[in-house]
Amino acid sequence: MKTLIKDALIINEGLKFTGSVLIDSERISKIFPHAIPFNFDFSDLDVVEAAGKYLIPGAIDDQVHFREPGLTHKGEITTESRAAVAGGVTTFMEMPNTNPQTTTQFDLQNKYDRAAAVSAANYSFYMGATNDNLAEVLKTDPSKVCGIKVFMGSSTGDMLVDDEKILSEIFRHAPTLVATHCEDEKTIQQNLEAARAKYGELVPMSQHGNIRSDEACYLSSSKAIELASKFDTRLHILHLSTAREMSLFTTGKPADKKITAEVCVHHLWFDDRDYERMGTRIKWNPAIKTVKDKEALWEALLTDKIDVIATDHAPHTLQEKNNTYFKSPSGGPLVQHSLVAMLEMSLKGFITIEKVVQKMCHAPADLFRIEKRGYIREGYFADLVLIDPKHSWVVTPENILYKCGWSPFEGVEFSHKVVTTFVNGKMVYNKETLNNDFKGQRIKFRQ
Repeated sequence: MKTLIKDALIINEGLKFTGSVLIDSERISKIFPHAIPFNFDFSDLDVVEAAGKYLIPGAIDDQVHFREPGLTHKGEITTESRAAVAGGVTTFMEMPNTNPQTTTQFDLQNKYDRAAAVSAANYSFYMGATNDNLAEVLKTDPSKVCGIKVFMGSSTGDMLVDDEKILSEIFRHAPTLVATHCEDEKTIQQNLEAARAKYGELVPMSQHGNIRSDEACYLSSSKAIELASKFDTRLHILHLSTAREMSLFTTGKPADKKITAEVCVHHLWFDDRDYERMGTRIKWNPAIKTVKDKEALWEALLTDKIDVIATDHAPHTLQEKNNTYFKSPSGGPLVQHSLVAMLEMSLKGFITIEKVVQKMCHAPADLFRIEKRGYIREGYFADLVLIDPKHSWVVTPENILYKCGWSPFEGVEFSHKVVTTFVNGKMVYNKETLNNDFKGQRIKFRQ
């Protein structure tokens, strides 16, 4: 059966207009930019009345940790992909620091097989680099895999790549985009020793941004850019957090750049004043930093130095998070609330809705060269989201879909609500009900 989404306010490619979209099987078959022709045949159609609602392309999150395999007490592909589609995220790209780590082509394929069986959203998985798996990394198929992940700073899991020769070889020979976590390990360890000497084991959370400092971020990001420039590598630097790093990037369209940048929702929403209230619930790597840093991230985002908005969705249980500084892991769940959080920022005047769609839908598709997704265009996959801009709701444990059961946005009232999500033309989420029988697809890339 075909589906007609009728009379929505379509937000796409910098435009807003009232129109309708016809879905035939998996694809968008027709866009009616104004009124539907009077002789249009409505028979054999499932009509979705969308007057007063926004229609946007599904968001594409280029950085999530869904914790499967091996860490499934925190999250799993089933639960976190369902949370994603409930939040309007129709495609995700998942990181390799699982157990086992995704550092062989065999383990990478196992993830794809698992997602094909259980994921509610479309998916891709990064191949993870280490100091000793270069041969496996170079086997990566750029038409089927989103990128190679390189940890140039330690985070959750032991995947730090600190062998200078191996780093050069990865950048020199990478068959696809290289995505980096950039924090200088030597600087972090020096700052940790200083903090421990001053505070002992009870380091306050307010010191997190000083320990994982702007210097640590800048040293590592500049090194990654130096390598990418030397070897002409496609480089994507993840979760930028400092004002200082913004000098490393240029404005422009992501499709035209070899070196691109990402910012995460939490670095745009929180700053170091929130540590006293939120504690370890907002402990991320890289750290949330100062108001000045947050303002610089916003400026870079709006001037197109920063190309995409993502989440770094990284769930841990509350039992794990509710610990002292050294014992609490970094990361938190965000994928269900990222889109509505950014729409809330648009309501407050920080960013236009058109720019939200650009940074969360269009730009990831362009940057990663994803085939026929990220836009509302005829012939493209019907990954679409209907949003009610006048439906206020409060985040509570009862409406959180993450397996970990909590959110840093608990108690926050959002003014927009995701009403319906289509993935590959199928209504997967509608009015708080999930179609648990539907499975997403492995996305493909134009390489």
